[in-house]
Amino acid sequence: MNAVSSSSNSLTVSSISRPNWVRLRTLVALRWLAIGGQISAILIASTVLGINLRLDLCGLAIAASIVFNIVALLSYPANKRLNEVSVTLTLLFDVTQLIILLYLTGGLSNPFSLLLLAPVTISATALTLASTLIVGTVAIGAITILVFNYEPLNLMDGTVIELPTLLIAGMWSSLVIGIVFLAGYARRITVDNLSMSQALYATQMALAREQQLTALGGVVAAAAHELGTPLATIKLVSTELAEELTDRTDLLEDVNLIKSQSERCRDILRDMGSGGRDDALLRHAPLSAVIMEAAQPHLNRGKNVIVRIDGIASNLELPEQPLIPRHPEIVHGIRNLIQNAVDFAQQTVWVDMTWDEDTISLTIGDDGAGFAPDLAGRLGEPYVGTRKRNTQKDTIRPDYDGMGLGLFIAKTLLERTGASLHFSNAPALDIDASDRAQTPQELAQPSGAIVEVNWERDGLVNENDPTREPLGQNELNLP
Repeated sequence: MNAVSSSSNSLTVSSISRPNWVRLRTLVALRWLAIGGQISAILIASTVLGINLRLDLCGLAIAASIVFNIVALLSYPANKRLNEVSVTLTLLFDVTQLIILLYLTGGLSNPFSLLLLAPVTISATALTLASTLIVGTVAIGAITILVFNYEPLNLMDGTVIELPTLLIAGMWSSLVIGIVFLAGYARRITVDNLSMSQALYATQMALAREQQLTALGGVVAAAAHELGTPLATIKLVSTELAEELTDRTDLLEDVNLIKSQSERCRDILRDMGSGGRDDALLRHAPLSAVIMEAAQPHLNRGKNVIVRIDGIASNLELPEQPLIPRHPEIVHGIRNLIQNAVDFAQQTVWVDMTWDEDTISLTIGDDGAGFAPDLAGRLGEPYVGTRKRNTQKDTIRPDYDGMGLGLFIAKTLLERTGASLHFSNAPALDIDASDRAQTPQELAQPSGAIVEVNWERDGLVNENDPTREPLGQNELNLP
């Protein structure tokens, strides 16, 4: 998880680019569609509506698009994905070609001028912000030129078809607003979808890593179990040989070496498999055991992590605790929440467990600065910095620039198990600093950020689940 978090911290949503998203075939197909529409519109306008058009120049502009498509298809395979520069230049060509046609066919009096929105929208969804600004600026500049420079439409009898100046100004305003609004809207939706997909991918990678580690631990534990007997035999035989070879010092040293190395092999296998057994009896565990398993990597990071039941730390051995499944989603999700609390706590993190007949609740709080109030409605979303930016935080983690990916992963994993999460800050307590200092840490309350996790007990604890009963020998779950 730490590897996933650190690698993800190098990303920012504002800098997200989507290189090689657009296939050449897609742009070519859209351009053929535009060419067909342009030819149809010009033929209908000139033959059916009787509008006098410069067919030679219009045909030349359309021919440029046809040649562009043919050259593109001959130069590259149809399935080639274009880079950002190529897509930008292609869209600028489309804008220029459309502007030339509009210049020859009445400027903004031509209702087809709204087609200028298409290249800018494509740029907003497929390119970076810089490229979108270039395409949008060129489009807005071009329609501004069309307000004053264009060839008016004329009927065959010489009648000029021209909109009043007020309507031309209104058309210009609507196009500019449409370009800005549609480009901004399309880009916002695309960036949200992209950041969500990247965060979900990070979640899947984190969960897959947790499952692989669990499976690997099961393999090691099973190996330790299977090798235990031969290693014990080697130790027993070597001990008996050592007793019989007391007068053969040259052989006694070798026998003692064999004995010590067998003991070393046993200790290594025990240590490697201590955290990863896939025992049928351990598929469910008491609530406090699962929480302690999740908190284990963060107990020695310089912060005091206090795990309590009903506010009492000594209640962790209560026999009537609910047995919950040791799913990777639960362990890894809770571990991420505890990691976030430890990251920003000044000294202490409290993990409180409560339950009743209907719900199982977990509250994780710390004594840090808490969540930023202006992000209260966005907590749990990916790529959102979650903590207050103040000197207190800078002292604790001076190089940290969080984006909320850890909270997003925890929220996603835990919600898959039926949990609901609530993020908040601890209410201000009317307690003097001296009284607060005298309160034992085991009995104190969080003063910073608080995350509440709630499960419906019926959905998390299945009393009829057969895996809650002894199933026999340990099983191997190979990755």
